[in-house]
Amino acid sequence: MIRRNRILRANPAIRAMVAETILRPSDFIAPLFIVEGNNVKEEIISMPGYFRYSLDLIVTEVKELWSLGVKSVLLFVMVPDNLKDNKGTEAVNPDGLMQRSIKAIKAAVPGMVVMTDVALDPYSIHGHDGIVEGEQIVNDATVEVLTRMSLSHAQAGADFVAPSDMMDGRILAIRNILEENGFVNTGIMAYSAKYASCFYGPFRDALDSAPGFGDKKTYQMDYANSTEAILETQQDIEQGADIVMVKPALAYLDIIRLLKDNVHVPISAYHVSGEYAMIKAAAQKGWLDENKTILETLTSIKRAGASLIATYFAKDAAKLLQ
Repeated sequence: MIRRNRILRANPAIRAMVAETILRPSDFIAPLFIVEGNNVKEEIISMPGYFRYSLDLIVTEVKELWSLGVKSVLLFVMVPDNLKDNKGTEAVNPDGLMQRSIKAIKAAVPGMVVMTDVALDPYSIHGHDGIVEGEQIVNDATVEVLTRMSLSHAQAGADFVAPSDMMDGRILAIRNILEENGFVNTGIMAYSAKYASCFYGPFRDALDSAPGFGDKKTYQMDYANSTEAILETQQDIEQGADIVMVKPALAYLDIIRLLKDNVHVPISAYHVSGEYAMIKAAAQKGWLDENKTILETLTSIKRAGASLIATYFAKDAAKLLQ
Protein backbone atom coordinates (compact mmCIF):
# COMPACT_ATOMS: atom_id res chain seq x y z
CA MET A 1 0.00 0.00 0.00
CA ILE A 2 1.17 3.50 -0.88
CA ARG A 3 -1.28 5.20 1.47
CA ARG A 4 -2.09 4.05 5.02
CA ASN A 5 -4.80 6.38 6.34
CA ARG A 6 -4.65 4.92 9.83
CA ILE A 7 -1.25 6.51 10.40
CA LEU A 8 -3.04 9.81 11.12
CA ARG A 9 -5.32 8.11 13.66
CA ALA A 10 -2.64 6.24 15.60
CA ASN A 11 -2.82 8.08 18.95
CA PRO A 12 -4.53 11.03 20.63
CA ALA A 13 -1.67 13.43 19.94
CA ILE A 14 -1.70 12.75 16.20
CA ARG A 15 -5.49 12.89 16.03
CA ALA A 16 -5.47 16.27 17.79
CA MET A 17 -2.72 17.54 15.51
CA VAL A 18 -4.68 16.87 12.31
CA ALA A 19 -8.22 17.51 13.58
CA GLU A 20 -10.20 19.61 11.10
CA THR A 21 -12.78 20.89 13.60
CA ILE A 22 -11.80 22.29 16.99
CA LEU A 23 -14.52 22.95 19.58
CA ARG A 24 -13.90 25.79 22.06
CA PRO A 25 -15.95 27.30 24.91
CA SER A 26 -15.95 30.61 23.04
CA ASP A 27 -17.98 28.92 20.29
CA PHE A 28 -20.97 28.66 22.63
CA ILE A 29 -23.87 30.99 23.31
CA ALA A 30 -25.55 30.07 26.60
CA PRO A 31 -29.34 30.57 26.60
CA LEU A 32 -30.60 31.77 29.98
CA PHE A 33 -34.16 31.81 31.35
CA ILE A 34 -34.90 34.61 33.82
CA VAL A 35 -37.87 34.99 36.19
CA GLU A 36 -38.99 37.59 38.67
CA GLY A 37 -38.22 37.13 42.36
CA ASN A 38 -35.20 36.55 44.57
CA ASN A 39 -33.16 33.40 45.16
CA VAL A 40 -35.28 31.51 42.61
CA LYS A 41 -33.83 28.46 40.89
CA GLU A 42 -36.52 26.32 39.25
CA GLU A 43 -35.67 23.20 37.29
CA ILE A 44 -37.52 22.87 33.98
CA ILE A 45 -39.16 19.44 34.10
CA SER A 46 -38.80 18.74 30.38
CA MET A 47 -35.18 19.97 30.42
CA PRO A 48 -33.50 18.02 33.25
CA GLY A 49 -30.58 19.91 34.74
CA TYR A 50 -31.62 23.25 33.28
CA PHE A 51 -33.13 26.05 35.32
CA ARG A 52 -35.00 29.32 35.42
CA TYR A 53 -33.14 31.85 37.58
CA SER A 54 -34.14 35.05 39.29
CA LEU A 55 -32.04 38.08 38.48
CA ASP A 56 -29.81 37.81 41.55
CA LEU A 57 -28.86 34.22 40.70
CA ILE A 58 -28.51 34.81 36.96
CA VAL A 59 -25.59 37.12 37.70
CA THR A 60 -23.85 34.28 39.56
CA GLU A 61 -24.52 31.95 36.63
CA VAL A 62 -23.09 34.43 34.14
CA LYS A 63 -19.94 34.86 36.21
CA GLU A 64 -19.42 31.10 36.22
CA LEU A 65 -19.94 30.87 32.47
CA TRP A 66 -17.38 33.62 31.95
CA SER A 67 -14.88 31.82 34.15
CA LEU A 68 -15.31 28.71 31.96
CA GLY A 69 -14.57 30.64 28.77
CA VAL A 70 -18.14 31.10 27.52
CA LYS A 71 -18.24 34.61 26.10
CA SER A 72 -21.90 35.07 25.13
CA VAL A 73 -25.36 34.64 26.65
CA LEU A 74 -28.80 34.80 25.03
CA LEU A 75 -31.52 36.09 27.34
CA PHE A 76 -35.15 34.98 27.59
CA VAL A 77 -37.59 36.17 30.24
CA MET A 78 -40.66 34.50 31.71
CA VAL A 79 -43.40 37.11 31.87
CA PRO A 80 -46.17 36.90 34.50
CA ASP A 81 -49.63 36.36 33.03
CA ASN A 82 -50.92 39.67 34.33
CA LEU A 83 -48.37 41.51 32.18
CA LYS A 84 -49.24 39.71 28.95
CA ASP A 85 -51.44 41.33 26.31
CA ASN A 86 -51.80 41.43 22.52
CA LYS A 87 -49.78 44.63 22.09
CA GLY A 88 -46.35 43.83 23.47
CA THR A 89 -46.72 46.49 26.13
CA GLU A 90 -44.35 44.86 28.61
CA ALA A 91 -41.85 44.08 25.85
CA VAL A 92 -41.01 47.79 25.52
CA ASN A 93 -41.12 48.62 29.22
CA PRO A 94 -37.74 50.24 30.04
CA ASP A 95 -38.00 48.76 33.54
CA GLY A 96 -39.09 45.32 32.35
CA LEU A 97 -37.34 42.13 33.42
CA MET A 98 -35.38 41.86 30.17
CA GLN A 99 -34.12 45.42 30.39
CA ARG A 100 -33.15 45.04 34.04
CA SER A 101 -31.41 41.74 33.27
CA ILE A 102 -29.29 43.30 30.53
CA LYS A 103 -28.15 46.07 32.87
CA ALA A 104 -27.37 43.69 35.74
CA ILE A 105 -25.34 41.29 33.59
CA LYS A 106 -23.35 44.04 31.87
CA ALA A 107 -22.62 45.62 35.24
CA ALA A 108 -21.42 42.32 36.72
CA VAL A 109 -19.48 40.98 33.71
CA PRO A 110 -18.85 43.89 31.30
CA GLY A 111 -17.03 41.71 28.78
CA MET A 112 -19.86 39.23 28.36
CA VAL A 113 -21.58 39.53 24.99
CA VAL A 114 -25.25 39.94 25.86
CA MET A 115 -27.75 38.90 23.20
CA THR A 116 -31.48 39.34 23.68
CA ASP A 117 -34.48 37.53 22.30
CA VAL A 118 -36.75 39.79 20.26
CA ALA A 119 -40.21 38.28 19.74
CA LEU A 120 -43.60 38.73 21.33
CA ASP A 121 -44.46 35.14 22.32
CA PRO A 122 -43.31 35.49 25.98
CA TYR A 123 -45.38 38.68 26.25
CA SER A 124 -48.46 37.53 24.33
CA ILE A 125 -51.77 36.28 25.73
CA HIS A 126 -51.90 34.14 22.58
CA GLY A 127 -48.38 32.68 22.78
CA HIS A 128 -47.59 33.79 19.23
CA ASP A 129 -44.55 35.73 18.06
CA GLY A 130 -46.65 38.64 16.81
CA ILE A 131 -49.83 40.64 17.24
CA VAL A 132 -52.97 38.63 16.56
CA GLU A 133 -56.03 39.83 14.67
CA GLY A 134 -58.73 37.18 14.53
CA GLU A 135 -56.52 34.14 14.04
CA GLN A 136 -53.99 35.93 11.85
CA ILE A 137 -50.54 36.92 13.06
CA VAL A 138 -50.18 40.33 11.45
CA ASN A 139 -46.79 41.27 10.07
CA ASP A 140 -46.35 45.03 9.87
CA ALA A 141 -47.93 45.95 13.21
CA THR A 142 -45.73 43.32 14.84
CA VAL A 143 -42.59 44.72 13.19
CA GLU A 144 -43.37 48.16 14.61
CA VAL A 145 -43.40 46.73 18.16
CA LEU A 146 -40.28 44.66 17.52
CA THR A 147 -38.36 47.75 16.48
CA ARG A 148 -39.26 49.55 19.71
CA MET A 149 -38.45 46.39 21.69
CA SER A 150 -35.02 46.18 20.05
CA LEU A 151 -34.33 49.84 20.77
CA SER A 152 -35.20 49.35 24.44
CA HIS A 153 -32.73 46.46 24.62
CA ALA A 154 -30.01 48.54 23.01
CA GLN A 155 -30.71 51.39 25.43
CA ALA A 156 -30.31 48.93 28.32
CA GLY A 157 -26.89 47.87 27.00
CA ALA A 158 -27.44 44.78 24.83
CA ASP A 159 -24.58 43.97 22.48
CA PHE A 160 -26.82 42.12 20.00
CA VAL A 161 -30.56 41.91 19.51
CA ALA A 162 -31.75 38.56 18.20
CA PRO A 163 -35.10 38.72 16.36
CA SER A 164 -36.58 35.21 16.50
CA ASP A 165 -40.06 36.05 15.22
CA MET A 166 -39.67 35.47 11.44
CA MET A 167 -41.76 38.50 10.45
CA ASP A 168 -40.94 39.88 7.00
CA GLY A 169 -38.87 43.07 6.91
CA ARG A 170 -38.08 43.26 10.59
CA ILE A 171 -34.28 43.25 10.18
CA LEU A 172 -34.29 46.43 8.07
CA ALA A 173 -36.74 48.12 10.43
CA ILE A 174 -34.60 47.22 13.45
CA ARG A 175 -31.39 48.33 11.77
CA ASN A 176 -33.00 51.65 10.85
CA ILE A 177 -34.24 52.42 14.36
CA LEU A 178 -30.87 51.52 15.88
CA GLU A 179 -29.07 53.80 13.41
CA GLU A 180 -31.54 56.65 13.87
CA ASN A 181 -31.01 56.57 17.64
CA GLY A 182 -27.23 56.37 17.55
CA PHE A 183 -26.85 52.67 18.38
CA VAL A 184 -24.54 52.09 15.45
CA ASN A 185 -22.51 49.46 17.31
CA THR A 186 -25.45 47.28 18.38
CA GLY A 187 -25.43 44.05 16.38
CA ILE A 188 -28.28 42.00 14.97
CA MET A 189 -28.25 38.22 15.12
CA ALA A 190 -31.14 37.28 12.87
CA TYR A 191 -32.99 34.01 13.20
CA SER A 192 -32.94 33.76 9.40
CA ALA A 193 -33.75 30.09 8.82
CA LYS A 194 -36.05 29.25 11.70
CA TYR A 195 -38.18 26.23 10.97
CA ALA A 196 -41.63 25.33 12.30
CA SER A 197 -40.30 22.43 14.34
CA CYS A 198 -41.61 19.98 16.90
CA PHE A 199 -38.29 20.26 18.76
CA TYR A 200 -39.28 23.47 20.59
CA GLY A 201 -41.66 21.88 23.10
CA PRO A 202 -39.48 22.02 26.25
CA PHE A 203 -38.55 25.66 25.53
CA ARG A 204 -42.23 26.57 25.50
CA ASP A 205 -42.60 24.82 28.85
CA ALA A 206 -39.69 26.88 30.17
CA LEU A 207 -41.34 30.21 29.32
CA ASP A 208 -45.01 29.20 29.36
CA SER A 209 -45.20 30.46 25.78
CA ALA A 210 -46.91 27.70 23.80
CA PRO A 211 -49.32 29.06 21.15
CA GLY A 212 -52.86 29.31 22.46
CA PHE A 213 -54.32 28.35 19.09
CA GLY A 214 -53.07 26.88 15.84
CA ASP A 215 -49.35 26.69 15.14
CA LYS A 216 -46.55 28.88 13.81
CA LYS A 217 -46.40 27.55 10.27
CA THR A 218 -47.59 30.78 8.65
CA TYR A 219 -44.41 32.56 9.72
CA GLN A 220 -41.79 29.92 10.57
CA MET A 221 -40.33 27.94 7.67
CA ASP A 222 -41.57 24.63 6.28
CA TYR A 223 -39.08 21.90 7.21
CA ALA A 224 -39.50 20.39 3.73
CA ASN A 225 -37.69 23.39 2.20
CA SER A 226 -34.00 24.19 1.89
CA THR A 227 -33.44 26.69 -0.93
CA GLU A 228 -35.90 29.01 0.82
CA ALA A 229 -33.34 29.25 3.62
CA ILE A 230 -30.86 30.91 1.25
CA LEU A 231 -33.43 33.51 0.19
CA GLU A 232 -34.45 34.32 3.78
CA THR A 233 -30.84 34.57 4.89
CA GLN A 234 -29.65 36.69 1.99
CA GLN A 235 -32.51 39.12 2.57
CA ASP A 236 -31.61 39.44 6.25
CA ILE A 237 -27.97 40.12 5.36
CA GLU A 238 -28.99 42.76 2.81
CA GLN A 239 -31.18 44.39 5.49
CA GLY A 240 -28.36 44.62 8.00
CA ALA A 241 -27.96 41.33 9.89
CA ASP A 242 -24.45 40.79 11.30
CA ILE A 243 -24.93 37.12 12.23
CA VAL A 244 -27.51 34.71 10.83
CA MET A 245 -28.98 31.68 12.54
CA VAL A 246 -30.30 28.24 11.65
CA LYS A 247 -32.79 26.79 14.11
CA PRO A 248 -32.97 23.91 15.04
CA ALA A 249 -29.47 22.53 14.51
CA LEU A 250 -29.23 18.74 14.51
CA ALA A 251 -32.07 17.98 12.10
CA TYR A 252 -30.86 20.87 9.91
CA LEU A 253 -27.13 20.27 9.52
CA ASP A 254 -27.64 20.33 5.75
CA ILE A 255 -29.10 23.85 6.04
CA ILE A 256 -26.11 25.03 8.07
CA ARG A 257 -23.77 23.71 5.37
CA LEU A 258 -25.94 25.19 2.60
CA LEU A 259 -25.71 28.64 4.15
CA LYS A 260 -22.00 28.25 4.87
CA ASP A 261 -21.45 27.65 1.17
CA ASN A 262 -23.62 30.57 0.05
CA VAL A 263 -23.23 33.49 2.47
CA HIS A 264 -20.29 35.30 3.97
CA VAL A 265 -21.29 36.33 7.48
CA PRO A 266 -20.94 34.29 10.68
CA ILE A 267 -23.51 31.52 11.00
CA SER A 268 -24.94 30.52 14.35
CA ALA A 269 -27.01 27.41 15.02
CA TYR A 270 -29.45 26.82 17.85
CA HIS A 271 -29.13 23.40 19.45
CA VAL A 272 -32.69 23.54 20.71
CA SER A 273 -34.51 22.31 23.80
CA GLY A 274 -35.95 19.16 22.23
CA GLU A 275 -32.49 18.11 21.05
CA TYR A 276 -31.16 18.72 24.55
CA ALA A 277 -34.04 16.75 26.11
CA MET A 278 -33.49 13.74 23.84
CA ILE A 279 -29.85 13.45 24.86
CA LYS A 280 -30.73 13.88 28.54
CA ALA A 281 -33.49 11.25 28.38
CA ALA A 282 -31.32 8.70 26.58
CA ALA A 283 -28.47 9.30 29.03
CA GLN A 284 -30.78 8.85 32.02
CA LYS A 285 -31.87 5.52 30.55
CA GLY A 286 -28.23 4.49 30.21
CA TRP A 287 -28.57 4.25 26.45
CA LEU A 288 -25.93 6.92 25.68
CA ASP A 289 -22.83 8.27 27.35
CA GLU A 290 -23.96 11.83 28.00
CA ASN A 291 -20.57 13.53 27.99
CA LYS A 292 -19.39 11.84 24.79
CA THR A 293 -22.71 12.59 23.10
CA ILE A 294 -22.54 16.27 24.06
CA LEU A 295 -19.11 16.74 22.49
CA GLU A 296 -19.83 14.67 19.39
CA THR A 297 -23.10 16.52 18.79
CA LEU A 298 -21.64 20.00 19.21
CA THR A 299 -18.66 19.10 17.04
CA SER A 300 -21.02 17.95 14.29
CA ILE A 301 -22.79 21.32 14.36
CA LYS A 302 -19.53 23.21 14.08
CA ARG A 303 -18.24 20.83 11.40
CA ALA A 304 -21.38 21.55 9.36
CA GLY A 305 -20.37 25.22 9.26
CA ALA A 306 -21.62 26.99 12.38
CA SER A 307 -19.29 29.61 13.83
CA LEU A 308 -21.42 29.91 16.99
CA ILE A 309 -23.66 27.40 18.73
CA ALA A 310 -26.47 28.37 21.08
CA THR A 311 -26.78 25.33 23.33
CA TYR A 312 -28.14 24.37 26.73
CA PHE A 313 -25.00 22.26 27.10
CA ALA A 314 -22.75 25.34 27.00
CA LYS A 315 -21.62 25.10 30.61
CA ASP A 316 -21.29 21.30 30.60
CA ALA A 317 -19.37 21.32 27.33
CA ALA A 318 -17.04 24.08 28.53
CA LYS A 319 -16.22 22.01 31.59
CA LEU A 320 -15.60 18.91 29.47
CA LEU A 321 -13.29 20.82 27.16
CA GLN A 322 -11.18 21.88 30.13
